[in-house]
Amino acid sequence: MTVFFATLKVKPGQEKEFERLQQELSRLTHDAEPDTFVYDVVRHVDKPGVYAVYARFKDPAAFEFHQKTDFHDRLVPPIFACLDGGAEGMTIDFFEWVG
Repeated sequence: MTVFFATLKVKPGQEKEFERLQQELSRLTHDAEPDTFVYDVVRHVDKPGVYAVYARFKDPAAFEFHQKTDFHDRLVPPIFACLDGGAEGMTIDFFEWVG
């Protein structure tokens, strides 16, 4: 399995828009991608504007499919626009499933 953790820093005042976009991306991902097992967005409890995304895919091909969906192409640019520093406001790390 392919797993990633992304940490995102959102510009002040953009939190509601960011959450709306991420919730839509998560819902569409769960509805349309059977090989994406988890796509969850969470908000840091102590650091305003800090979020994380955890995603788990069946394999690298499922991750590539996710990257190429029409809704991904539509939602990711405005998500990046909400970030402090644009795409530079996100760090992403990839992992392999151990279970």
